[in-house]
Amino acid sequence: MLTSGNQYVLGIDIGGTNLRLALADMAGGAIVAKWSSSTAGSRDANVIIDLIRSGAEELLRQADVPRSALKAVAAGAPGVTNVEAGIVVATSYLLGWRNVPLRDLLEAAFEVPAAVDNDVNLAAIGEYWAGAAKGVRDFVFLAVGTGIGAGIILDGKPFRGMDWSAGEIGYMLVPGVSDGVADTSTPGALEELIGGEGIRAEWRRRWSKGGTSLCKDLTATEIFDGAVSGDALARSILEQSARLLAYAIYNISLVLNCSLFLLGGGVGMHRALGDATRQELEKWRRHGNMQLIHSGLGVDAQLIGAVRLALDTANDRGGIAETAASKVERTFNATRRK
Repeated sequence: MLTSGNQYVLGIDIGGTNLRLALADMAGGAIVAKWSSSTAGSRDANVIIDLIRSGAEELLRQADVPRSALKAVAAGAPGVTNVEAGIVVATSYLLGWRNVPLRDLLEAAFEVPAAVDNDVNLAAIGEYWAGAAKGVRDFVFLAVGTGIGAGIILDGKPFRGMDWSAGEIGYMLVPGVSDGVADTSTPGALEELIGGEGIRAEWRRRWSKGGTSLCKDLTATEIFDGAVSGDALARSILEQSARLLAYAIYNISLVLNCSLFLLGGGVGMHRALGDATRQELEKWRRHGNMQLIHSGLGVDAQLIGAVRLALDTANDRGGIAETAASKVERTFNATRRK
């Protein structure tokens, strides 16, 4: 039951195939209720906003929280996101999302301050705040889900790049991928092979009745399960995915001089992918100490990062002058000085 004076925020994770919401108490950021829904076939931004509003109403009912107690919302979207303007510039899997004013749409829907960021950036913020990278000032979060992306924390702050596209590693060119030029509204060359949808597509291309006992219609994680069980075709797909992911990690480590990499996302959390990628990275260890570990927050990393951003947005009364990560950095530095 809600006690007098309690206030809440809403964290939103807009994925390529799923929408997830979390209602959190502002007193400590504890999540009190969650809600999820499929976004398959829902490409219109206004449809997604209506779905978010319906989910939020359900969460408020579940937690017995009045609408007036909601003080801020924050959302992560897959793709290039202009944090300052609150605009989703382009996405590869939410087709039709170009220059969508997501922050304005959320503020109009909820009549509270809102903030938006790239979903993988939020995952990195979540890990920095409460996950496996807590207090680590330089690391990269790699999310392998429907697609693949990276959230970069340098010197305790999110690095987004001059046009907000830092971390769009799905477009990275490594040995074995197509060198064709991809638009930001379509999957990139690396993403087409080792994003969740890319792995499924590769499996279907190489599948034959005589080549495997597994069925043709499998998800990426089911393919990896098959690899663990000894299926030769599934094993070759796993090894290819690990090799390409290791190329990306190695290249990023050379550019950023960063040693810690967190592997997350619905596909990235599969133990077999992490193990196989670490084996590939061992080949290049003499060139740098690359530590690859799984996300401490798992598939909730993006959602928890969204909650963190919503908390900061509520405290800023609608401004985003100080990012979630910079606030965490300030708290961390103050604690370290004591």
